[in-house]
This record gives sequence, structure tokens and C-alpha cells, in this order.
Amino acid sequence: MPSNSSSRNGARSGAGGGAPSLASLARAAWRALPRIADRIRRTPIERSAWLSEEVGCEVYFKLENHQLTGSFKLRGATNKAILIGLQGGGERLVGASTGNHGLALATAGRQGGSAVTIHAPSTAEPRKLEAIRRAGAEVVVSGDDCVEAEVAARRAADESGAVYVSPYNDLEVVAGQGTLAVELVEQLPEVGTVYLALGGGGLCGGVGAVLAEHARRRGSEVELVACSPAASAVMLRSLAAGAILELESAPTLSDGTAGGVESGAVTFELCRRTVTRGIEVEEDAIAAALRDVIAEHHTLVEGAAAAAVAGLRADVAARGRPAGPAVVVLCGGNVSLDVLRRVL
Repeated sequence: MPSNSSSRNGARSGAGGGAPSLASLARAAWRALPRIADRIRRTPIERSAWLSEEVGCEVYFKLENHQLTGSFKLRGATNKAILIGLQGGGERLVGASTGNHGLALATAGRQGGSAVTIHAPSTAEPRKLEAIRRAGAEVVVSGDDCVEAEVAARRAADESGAVYVSPYNDLEVVAGQGTLAVELVEQLPEVGTVYLALGGGGLCGGVGAVLAEHARRRGSEVELVACSPAASAVMLRSLAAGAILELESAPTLSDGTAGGVESGAVTFELCRRTVTRGIEVEEDAIAAALRDVIAEHHTLVEGAAAAAVAGLRADVAARGRPAGPAVVVLCGGNVSLDVLRRVL
């Protein structure tokens, strides 16, 4: 597998008209970085000595688990919130989330002076909802799963005139996530392969567009490997099928990537164009990767970040050493104590 505008009622900028060119999305990401720079953290890359030795090539971590909210999601939410404000809107933002997107949108709203409401299912972890409240958002429990919470959030936004902000199905959010790769190609211009977790495709689409443009400019390919838990690999299997599928998802340590993909999601086409290959990883491999990152690199990661490490290992086992240097995006560090007790 190898200039957008906000709408007050949809927030799916460009979703109805198809994906933009990768070059235009990459330019949007390059423009977004200075826009959001004073509201996010420029995260470092660090060489992983133990993983480099294990897989036989130079491996670096992009430490997005050190982001201000503990996740890359702050980039996209901040870019979206600023652009809405520049267009004279944004008095109230609405989202649906069980964790990272909600915390990111709450933080972006507080920084920009917008009131934020997050709809969450009854199954959401109470501590994560409390973190969203502490960040300044109102939290409304809506339904028993993420789909019901999203439906409720969209309805509330439509009825109140607020702006619904999707966690991934929005080009301005995707461009914000792409700023991670803008930093990365400045930090490690010779990067050969990037491994990251794939859920709805916002991170993958934004990062992939920037990597494609970087590869075009330097004249050599950068491979993008998308890693998903086998328990919930909806986008990955949709890419293989050539259409967005409705599939059941089982519980997974990579809860940040779990769940379905919205029909017509603009990220599907972006991922189809940018993903070099996809890898499904089992729960025991994710758990082992999580333990090893904590023990060997002394940094806290969540299941989605561990899925990318597990994906690198699986890729090496199947294909041999990747084109190096390789970078694993540690996309977040918001892991619960219950998960840590169970895994460690």
C-alpha cells in the first residue's frame, strides 16, 4: 500500500471533497509549526542503544510522550483551535474522546480562550476524564461506546452552534499532527524508516505527507510503517481491502488506536498514499515492548507507543533490518496505573 477551511458544523475540512495532494498537506504542516510553536513542546529524538543493538541498525525514538499533554494529539488540536479563532469562531469547541484527544482539545481551548465540552462514553477511564476536567473542559458522559459519544458530540455542536473537532477526520488537525515530522526531518534529515501506531490515521496522514515531501526533495525514499494491534486493526485492514470496513474491535493495550474509522474519512486516502507497509502486532508483543521501553530507555509510554516498537521488531523478524536510521514514534505516555500493574 503504498489551503483548507474550517466549518462551524462539521470540522471535516476537505473530507467531503477528498484528500489534498501530499505536497499541499506537507506545506500546511510546515506552516502550522510556527503557528503552534509557543503552545506545544518541540519533542526530542534520542538514540535507543538497546534497540539499535537488538535490530542491527541505528534506531531513534521521537519522544512525543514528553509532549505537554503526554500525547501528539496536542499538535492537531492546537492548530485547529488557532485556525478557528483566526476565522472569528471558536467560542465553544466540542469533541468526543476517552482520553488523549479530549485532553488536547481542553488544553488548546484553555490556551486560546475557548470553552470546551468533551463527550465521553460511560466506559471511559475515570482518571482520564478527571484529567480532561482539570484541563478546563466540561465532560459529558454520552452513551456506552465511542460511536455513541461521537454522535452525541456532533449533535450538541450542531444544536449549539459550536465547532465539532474530530480527532483525525479533519485536514487542519492532520496538518497539526504533521508538525511532528517537520521537527523530525530537521532533527534527523537522513531518516530512512519511520514506525508509528495507526488508528484513525491523523498522525499517519500528516507525518506521511511531510516524509513524502522530504523524500522528494532529497531524492531518496523514506519508508513509513504503520503498526496496529491485531485486536483492533480497522484502518490497516481497510487499506488492504481498498475501502473503509466496519469491523469489530477487541480490547487492546493500544487503546489510543482502537475503534472504527468514520465513513468517508479523509485520512483513508492519505494513508493509502503514504503507508509503505502495515504490521499487525499481538497483545503479548505490545506488553513486552512496553516493559522494555520502560526498563531500557527509562521513559513511560502508553500501549499505542509500544505497538510501534513491537511493529519494528515484527518487521525485522519478517524482513530483516530496515532502511536506517529508523525512527519509532513514541506517540504518547498516558498509561493508567492499572495497565502498568497488569503488564509489569
